[in-house]
Formats: sequence, structure tokens, C-alpha cells
Amino acid sequence: MITAVRKWERLALKWRALAERRRAHHLDLYKSGRWKHYYTDEEFLVEMSKAVAMAERWAKIAPLPEEREAAPVRVAASVERQAVDQPYAA
Repeated sequence: MITAVRKWERLALKWRALAERRRAHHLDLYKSGRWKHYYTDEEFLVEMSKAVAMAERWAKIAPLPEEREAAPVRVAASVERQAVDQPYAA
């Protein structure tokens, strides 16, 4: 079972890396101005939005090990903020 989990985790991390490379490629196209050779303004905006959204989605689906370790801290901090913002009403 653990072997299967590791296999799926490696696979998900590969898809995440691909999505991040695609986002980086679109960013490079934008910075260099090369996107104008391949896309209209509207087409590039749509493609860039898709690349960013996909990279963000894969980051949530397949967090890196260091992101998984840091996640409980962020959740705890969020819970503390909510407690301060919304004090208990008796």
C-alpha cells in the first residue's frame, strides 16, 4: 500500500513540475515579448491565465514535502487569528 502511495505521489509531483514549467515558459514569453509572434493579446491572456491556474491547482493537489510540513503551522495561525477576530460570546 505504501509503495502505491509513493508511486502516485511521484506521479502527481511530475504533473506539478510540468504545470510549473508551463507557467514559467509563458512568463518567459511575456518578458521577452516573443508571445506576440504566436498569440493575439486575448489569446495570450487566456493561455497565461490557464497556465497560472493549472500550476496553482497542482500545487494544492501535490504539495512538496516542505510545504506539507509547514501547512499545520499556517492552519494553526489561521485558527488563532479567527479566535482573536471572533471572540467567544457567552
